[in-house]
This record gives sequence, C-alpha cells and structure tokens, in this order.
Amino acid sequence: MKRTFLATMLLVACGVVFAQQPVITFEKTDHDFGKINEADGRVTTIFTFKNEGMEPLVLSNVRASCGCTTPTWTKTPVEPGQTGDITVTYNPNGRPGRFTKTITVTSNATNPTTKLTIRGEVIPKTQQPVSRFPQKMGDALATNSRILNFGTVLNTKNITKSNIEYTNNSDKEITVEVLLNDKEPWIDAEATLLTVKPKEVGQLHVNIDGTKANVWGLNNSYIYLAVNGKRVLTDDYKITLSYSIEEDFSGVDKKTAPIIEVAEKEVNLGTIKAGTKVAKMFAVKNVGVNPLLIHAVNNNASDIKVSAPKAIKSGKSQDLKVQVMAGQEVGTFRRQIDIITNDPANPHSRITLVWTVK
Repeated sequence: MKRTFLATMLLVACGVVFAQQPVITFEKTDHDFGKINEADGRVTTIFTFKNEGMEPLVLSNVRASCGCTTPTWTKTPVEPGQTGDITVTYNPNGRPGRFTKTITVTSNATNPTTKLTIRGEVIPKTQQPVSRFPQKMGDALATNSRILNFGTVLNTKNITKSNIEYTNNSDKEITVEVLLNDKEPWIDAEATLLTVKPKEVGQLHVNIDGTKANVWGLNNSYIYLAVNGKRVLTDDYKITLSYSIEEDFSGVDKKTAPIIEVAEKEVNLGTIKAGTKVAKMFAVKNVGVNPLLIHAVNNNASDIKVSAPKAIKSGKSQDLKVQVMAGQEVGTFRRQIDIITNDPANPHSRITLVWTVK
C-alpha cells in the first residue's frame, strides 16, 4: 500500500511539473508559396506561435535546412498566453523548379523541437539574349572581344588568327581602319570590311610573325581601330594581343647544346633604405658545348633594372647585374626575373629577389 501511494504521488508531481512547462502551438506549420517568379526576388511568410503553458517560452534556436532560407524570430521570452513570430524568407535566385525546405525550431517547451515547412515552385526568369558584340568602341562600332590570345609563337613560325569580329551598331555607314605600331614589324592586321553598313559584320585578321620578332617570352602588343578617320589611341579603341615568343628547338642537337647554370635561385637582399639603390651580381655559367645566348631578361617590375651579357662561351661564366631601386613604400617585396636563353632543357631560368624597405 505504501509503495502504491508513493507511486501515485510521483505521477501527480510529474503531471504538475509538466503542466507548468511552456507549451508551444503554431497557427500553421506548413506554408505553400505556390508559383513564384524568380525575377521577383525573395518571398516571405510568417509562422505565428502561442505559449499555452504556465511558464515563459524561450526559442533557443531556429535553423533552416539550407542557406537559401533565412529565419528570424522572437528572441525575448514569450509569457503564458502570449504570441511570437518566426519570419521565414526564401531566395529563389538561381533556383528554378519546385522546392521544399524545412525549418527546425528548438525551445524550452514540452515539445522542444518543432518542424516547419515551406514549399513552392520557382518560375525561371526570362533569359536576356547575350549580345554577340558586347565590347563597345564609341557610339557606332562594337566587337565580340578586346583580347586576342595567340599562346606560344615559335621564332620559326608565322601565325594568323581571325577570332575578333566587329559590327556597326549605328544607323549610318561607317569606315574602319586598323592602326599598327611601326616599332613592332612582326605584328600585322587587316579588316575585312573597311566600309561597314548598319548591322554588317566584319573580321580582323591578325598576324604575328615569330621570325621577325625581336622580343622574347610573354608579351602584350596593341592595335587600335579608327572609326570614320578618327585616329584615337585610347583604351576605348584598343585591342590587346597576348603571345609568348619562344625558340624552336626541334632541330637542335641536345648533345652539343648550351646548358645554363645559375647558382642562386632566390636571394634575400635584406633591408634597403627607402629611396636608395642596391645592386646584386649573379654569375651565369655555360656548362654546355655551344655558346649560350641570352635572348632577354624579363621582369614586370619598374623597380628592377637588369644588365646581362649577350653570349657566354662553353665553360665560361659572366655576371648578370640586377639593380633594385627601393621606393618610398615600406614593407617586404618579392620580384622575379626570367632569363630566356637557347638552352633547350631550360629556356627559362628564374631568379627570385626578396627585400624589405624601411
């Protein structure tokens, strides 16, 4: 009898405690947006809940199943008999088709976890036609690109590309002329249409003659288009040609080829006072048979100057002089120079310079 009495009392006590806990109820736990337009952007619905318990209700977390769904909720305690809100926003951008997303609500209620659901169907936005000629050159002329990449051009080859097209976007006839750099005789170009009627399309035929090039390694050259006789050398009318002039080693006997040897691949010049210059000598040796020809020493930095020998005989070494000019900007700087030679096994030898300006 005593045991039965104690068990009954425990059940009653648990029931009292349970009844005193907060109880969360929702007006709805599922919302269907129906069909929504992707172009209209985000959509939002509100889930209203009520505390039907005897103690304050606190939502500790509200978590969506994916990043496209964003919930915000009442953060303050909800007193018994009062209501709170969970606002759920869905972003349809880039998500055409049907969707179902869940939101998990965690609280101190008797039912500590509640699942909410949103659903609907995203109608994709109408795709705008992509312009065939997005690069505008003034009011009338437009091209499909401003860059023409040739990749590697061997010093024995002559390459022509015709990937750039142009059109007349105006309602009047125009003339087009290609402007070249006289100092780059290895670059040539012509326009297939010199007089262009409205909506007519022409092509640029661009040629790089590697046999005439006096530059080595990666380079950019520029040509310009003159419209109606106006020779304006500005970026608005510029086309960039990207290419790398490399030696053709197909007929080289590697047994008698030159071999470059540079002892130092990376050098820390230490601390340099702002506005001063520091010079460094690098020994370059030819451990091969035929003379080592140094075609060029390239760097993309204005604060470095390089003086290099033109040729090094077999078994000999010569100095390559690098001068670093520290600017007024303080900090650590890292630059790379590229020694381009006729060594078929190692045509590009790179040296890295590091220094600190204080």
